[in-house]
Amino acid sequence: MEPRSDTELTSLDDLNVAAECLRTIAHPHRLRMIEMMLGGRYTVGELAQACEIPSHMASEHLRLMQRCGLLESQREGRKAFYRVAEPQLESVMQCVQKRFGAGKQ
Repeated sequence: MEPRSDTELTSLDDLNVAAECLRTIAHPHRLRMIEMMLGGRYTVGELAQACEIPSHMASEHLRLMQRCGLLESQREGRKAFYRVAEPQLESVMQCVQKRFGAGKQ
């Protein structure tokens, strides 16, 4: 196998951004939230309940992921609904599920 040329390699600046986003999702509650939100939109309370954590902790997890551009929120009255904004998260979660999920081999 030939090594890739420098022109094909991702820049270190881009890899730094990628590493920051990967660090952000590298938490079991955040992965669970992403897994859920790939199927629809959820409120903080719904996500907190699914993760068995207090709402204020769920809000902090969501804030961190939103800051990386991974999520977006939409207000409807007094409720905010969160959903995945980064389409590549689906591929990331498929990799996680295949390697570590209930159906792993």
